[in-house]
Amino acid sequence: KRFMHTQPPTPPNTDPLELAKFSALAHRWWDLTGEFRALHDINPLRLDWMQAAASGALEGKRWLDVGCGGGLIAEGMARRGATVVGIDMADKALAVAKLHALDNEVAVDYRLSTAEALALAEPASFDAISCLEMLEHVPQPASVIAACAQAAKPGAPVFFSTINRNPLAYATAVVGAEYVLNLLPKGTHDYAKFITPAELTRMARAAGLTVLDVRGMDYNPFTHHASWSPRPWVNYAVACVKA
Repeated sequence: KRFMHTQPPTPPNTDPLELAKFSALAHRWWDLTGEFRALHDINPLRLDWMQAAASGALEGKRWLDVGCGGGLIAEGMARRGATVVGIDMADKALAVAKLHALDNEVAVDYRLSTAEALALAEPASFDAISCLEMLEHVPQPASVIAACAQAAKPGAPVFFSTINRNPLAYATAVVGAEYVLNLLPKGTHDYAKFITPAELTRMARAAGLTVLDVRGMDYNPFTHHASWSPRPWVNYAVACVKA
């Protein structure tokens, strides 16, 4: 008899501790005064930027939001006319996203999936892809970036945002946000998982993406005002296009 030697299944690119953190907060996603208030404050700025970079009109465009959480970006793009698929591996956050979309009559196709699995199932299928505040929460960010590139149609814009890794980012995003101002629950971020702009752009280019724009984001937690900055010192966003 011949015995077939098969590779063991590849474990999903997820961190159970990270999923547990966000599942515990799932019911607070749409609380404008809760732990995710900062995301609500910066959301219009990010939506406007991505829509402009995606050539404005979103009607008829298929948009993928990777790491959609409770659905802030996914709903925002759907309200602007895009046909949106939102994926996440935190099932409780997805349940909140589905319920909020249903209550507000917003059509979003939410799925429990990794970026890698969706890219295999639907390669070159999306007109635009966003992956915001997610890369710093997975074991292999390069794998997510590669999957986003695989799922994008040729010429499609692909957007990422994350947190830089330097002393200022640690002081601001960890010490200040979590321990001084209590903007986020303690332990939300792991400084070792922060990603420098050089690292992110290198991973994007390795995945076949052309980097078009790298910009910082300034956020004032007292005025709740967000604005773009030429300095990607802490929070920053990157716009790419699939060649």
